[in-house]
Amino acid sequence: MTIPNVVFATGLLLCASVLSAHASSDDAWGEFAKEVEAACGKAASRLIEKPVSVVDPFGSESYGLALVSGKAKGAKQTISTICVFDKKTKKAEVGSELSADHVKVTPKRE
Repeated sequence: MTIPNVVFATGLLLCASVLSAHASSDDAWGEFAKEVEAACGKAASRLIEKPVSVVDPFGSESYGLALVSGKAKGAKQTISTICVFDKKTKKAEVGSELSADHVKVTPKRE
C-alpha cells in the first residue's frame, strides 16, 4: 500500500470512530434525559396531576435537572417545581410549588 493510501485509510477509520462515538454519546444523553423525565414525573406526581418535564439535556456534574409543570392536584392553576435527579443513586426529588406568577411556563401537551 502506498503512503497516500495508508493516510487515506487511516483518515477514514478515524472519521468513522469519531462519528460512532458521537452517535453513541447522543444515544446515551437521550437515554439519560428519558430516565430523568420518568423519575421527575413520578416524584412530582404528588403535586401535579399530569406532570410534563423540561429536562436539561446534560444536567450538572452530579445531578440531572428538570422543570416539571402541570395542573396542581386538587386545584385549577398550573404550577411548576424544580426536580433534581441524583446520577449515582437514581433518586429524584422535587422542590415546592412554584406558581405561574413566578414561573412563566406553558407545558407542551403530547
